[in-house]
Amino acid sequence: MSEKDHAPDYDEQKQSLQEKILEDSPRLGLDDTFKFGCHPGVSCFNRCCHDVNIFLSPYDVLRLKNRLGMTSSEFLEKYAILPVQKDMKTPVVVLRMNDDETNSCQFLTEEGCGVYSDRPWPCRMYPLGMAAQKDTPDGWGGEKFYFLLQEEVCKGFDEDKEWTVREWLDNQGIYEYDRWGDGYKELTLNEFFEDEDSALSPEKMHMLFTACYDLDKFREFVFESTLLQRFEIDEEFVEAMRTDDEELLRFGYLWLQFSLFGEKTMKMKPDVAEAYKGSLDKRSVFGTESGNKAPEKDKS
Repeated sequence: MSEKDHAPDYDEQKQSLQEKILEDSPRLGLDDTFKFGCHPGVSCFNRCCHDVNIFLSPYDVLRLKNRLGMTSSEFLEKYAILPVQKDMKTPVVVLRMNDDETNSCQFLTEEGCGVYSDRPWPCRMYPLGMAAQKDTPDGWGGEKFYFLLQEEVCKGFDEDKEWTVREWLDNQGIYEYDRWGDGYKELTLNEFFEDEDSALSPEKMHMLFTACYDLDKFREFVFESTLLQRFEIDEEFVEAMRTDDEELLRFGYLWLQFSLFGEKTMKMKPDVAEAYKGSLDKRSVFGTESGNKAPEKDKS
């Protein structure tokens, strides 16, 4: 992962927003209601698709790159900003806006979103946001709640259509995105990061980024190295990963939990385990030594 753009401090922005939400926003449960509508007849239609930071999850990138018929590397090059900041613990991927007067979204058309059925999670959720109290050891198991992002420019709140939070989430296809998002949160909120001094090496950070976001490059690594020969993996799972990006992403999550954090999400073959028995440095097990190098970083 390389620095392709000078970008604002996104971690600081997110933390500030989260703190404000926890302090000020009314909390909504699944059965609470709100009024909202978004369609071409609303006077502000498409205005929310300008000058906005859209953070992309691995599943967002998977859906969008397949929608556009691109490789993950091509998508990231054309449609993403990959900011690199001091003390960054995990990768950040932000949707790149057009370089025009209003910083419009590259997918915006006069009729609305040009990738609507595959739009990112933040676009699906709007005007709802989601937050959680980080009051448990895993940092994510606290009280989860929803809130309204009521911006003056948005006239959708003047519409008569009433929703429960549950109805909105179902209508917008949120649950599939949440399922994959929760898997990514397990990685980024791992107890490894609880120590302020803990940080992934540049090589491990790059591998986390590749396995989660650059799936086509990760597939090359998986099938062109000896990685699969080292673990007991169901053959049907292996074959599915050759063509199914969701299965590959699932494997990536499991492999990163094992290789980065030492969790027992994968089982080494007995002869491999014996070969590395007693070793404290397992880098060679997951492919950064012994001739099985991780994918090279972009030089751009």
